[in-house]
Amino acid sequence: MADDAAALRGNWNYPTLMRFGVGRIAELPEACKQLGMKRPLIVTDPGLAALPMIKEAVQRNEAAGLETALFADIKGNPIGKNVEDGLKKYRAGGHDGVVAFGGGSALDAGKAIALMAGQTRPIWDFEDVGDNWTRVNVAGIAPIVAVPTTSGTGSEVGRVSVITNETTHQKKLIFHPKIQPSIVISDPALTVGLPAKITAATGMDALAHCLEAYCVPSYHPMADGVAVEGMRLIKDWLPVAVKDGKNLTARAHMMAAATMGATAFQKGLGAIHSLSHPVGAIYDTHHGLTNAVVMPYVMQFNRAAIEAKMARLAAWLELKNPSYTAVLDWVLALRKEIGIPHTLKEIGVDKARLDELSQAAYEDPSTGGNPVPIGAADLKKMFVASIDGQL
Repeated sequence: MADDAAALRGNWNYPTLMRFGVGRIAELPEACKQLGMKRPLIVTDPGLAALPMIKEAVQRNEAAGLETALFADIKGNPIGKNVEDGLKKYRAGGHDGVVAFGGGSALDAGKAIALMAGQTRPIWDFEDVGDNWTRVNVAGIAPIVAVPTTSGTGSEVGRVSVITNETTHQKKLIFHPKIQPSIVISDPALTVGLPAKITAATGMDALAHCLEAYCVPSYHPMADGVAVEGMRLIKDWLPVAVKDGKNLTARAHMMAAATMGATAFQKGLGAIHSLSHPVGAIYDTHHGLTNAVVMPYVMQFNRAAIEAKMARLAAWLELKNPSYTAVLDWVLALRKEIGIPHTLKEIGVDKARLDELSQAAYEDPSTGGNPVPIGAADLKKMFVASIDGQL
């Protein structure tokens, strides 16, 4: 018993202040002022920048006496130059805070710009490796309000920004506890216009976060509890949100589930993300979609280590004959129902760069949390299975 008890330890944090509910985007000026902002910079993506919700947010801030500017020159998988360009605009405009407004790309870019506002080192010096985060000049981090408009990444409550180094074609996890936004405004109405395909892909991203966090072998029962309830919400409401994008109840539950996934994965991630990150960096695929495609192949690889946990999960999800097989069958059926491709080949990934992908996956920080210890050769097997559709 002593050996078992010695493993029951961890450092846990759940600090984010969230304003959740339909219509709460009206509170954006108040949230900015609460953090001392007078000249916020809204960071979003080009698609959202053209929509009324962004124009209304700027107007609402201006009416409250907040001089607000907009930066939207970011890619779907943000690159270092996007952060550099945003930082130039931030400094040139004399801004004093960031409103990261959008999906995962906007949230990650906005957080990275806020981080870099008062730094002298290059952003890559803050990659989530060892104690690199201690290099950050904490006083130089700008305050952040996050406004998610998709239900997937959960980046609004995360302490990491995923930025692609365009020189090395590697996704880097930029980490510091203080880039976790201080205030989050989660308004499900902002997700109503999300196309069905993006609703599906981002919803599966939330599932990947919950599933991998739950499977990480370290001790964190709070994260496990959040993860399994997040998966129950996804099971019940993702198909509804995909079929009826105007259903605000479904949108609200999926927005909560996405946040829950990112809250849970402070415990860690695994090979789903190890595979997905280099694929996104090299082939520029959608992150949530890539996670969705590789998910069952990683589950199969990890089966021996997660079988008991999957049986408990299946019971919580009220699946028939609770077991690992029940969960796998549910994942496969869910993917089919909402239109997720079965193989990486279907989203443009071939075997030409397998060795490069496998090595990058092995070096990804997510690899350490996988339930089964893995090397590059193991990851290559998972890539081949995911490309060929071999379960």
